[in-house]
Amino acid sequence: MSFCSQCGNQVGTARYCARCGAKQPVDSAAPPPRAAARDPLAALNPRTASILCYIPGIGWIASIIVLASDRFRHDRLVRFHGFQGLYLFVAWLLDDQVLRPVLQRIPGFHLHSLVQAVLLGMSIFMMVKAAHDEAYSLPLFGELAHKSVAED
Repeated sequence: MSFCSQCGNQVGTARYCARCGAKQPVDSAAPPPRAAARDPLAALNPRTASILCYIPGIGWIASIIVLASDRFRHDRLVRFHGFQGLYLFVAWLLDDQVLRPVLQRIPGFHLHSLVQAVLLGMSIFMMVKAAHDEAYSLPLFGELAHKSVAED
């Protein structure tokens, strides 16, 4: 069974690949060149994946990718950071969509800014903890994350 030297498609005895059109060498019986290309997270370090889950504004995307991937399905530490990062993002949303509109009507009351500063500090703190491979549990968020990891 022959495979394309460029894209890994099965070519048999054809001189050109039907998928990419690349000319095939005389002996192309080698296996597909990029077996690791099937898993886009294969090269992602677990520590890096954990840190990405806490980036304010976009960490929720990394959290969902980490939690949905097969690569980290059995890595409890990375999944903990994924869940906790997701719960922290929900707190950002609640602050932005609920607290800010309600508290803006009260003149001289800047609780929204304080909550944003606390959430930003928590995100930075957790990025540092994740960089040291520590599963630090934030109040409320950590308990929820531990329960979510245990249910998997």
